[in-house]
Amino acid sequence: MIRLLRSSIFAGIAIGTAGFGFLASGVQSDTYGSLAGAVLFSFGLLTVVGYKLKLYTGTAGFIMKNEIGNLFLILLGNIAGCLLMAMLSRVSPMDIQAAAQNILEARLRTGALRCGFLGIGCGFIMTTAVQFARQNQYLPLLFGVPLFIMCGFTHCVADAFYYLCVPLAFWKAHALQILAVYGCIVVGNLIGCNLYRIVLAKDQYEG
Repeated sequence: MIRLLRSSIFAGIAIGTAGFGFLASGVQSDTYGSLAGAVLFSFGLLTVVGYKLKLYTGTAGFIMKNEIGNLFLILLGNIAGCLLMAMLSRVSPMDIQAAAQNILEARLRTGALRCGFLGIGCGFIMTTAVQFARQNQYLPLLFGVPLFIMCGFTHCVADAFYYLCVPLAFWKAHALQILAVYGCIVVGNLIGCNLYRIVLAKDQYEG
């Protein structure tokens, strides 16, 4: 369990680092987040795959029913890793907090249910990217990460980093709404990660 937690925390650090770069690209270009930032976000998943770390969206599509408890331990570890990077963002000379708040405000405007549905798209892309990367085919990963970002699909670990960067005052004002949105994203990612197992015949994904 300790090894699993350490791996998941490090995965959260990797995604938090990628998220930091994405927010920084938005600050520097005065946009929500640049295409270059979306491409650079691929560093996070490349790190996860290269080090064989435990990431919620990289694990959910391959985990067995009796390992569901481990999946949520992985998510907690991922969030802890994101928290470490969010703390680092607070000493940055760039206005990372404002960029993160823009994303969170957009999530709240979208609403919990729609954010959950958007999470399905992200989960599908992530499982597909990891599946191909396990076969030493990295193009789906390199294209998949910018794809889910540019589509506005929601990723529960990336969002954990964004939300933890936001000023506490905003959290205090919208805590219940934020938690509802986040919970729907987690469920949406889980469904999306398993979409190929839901749709395809058993012998196709086990073969």
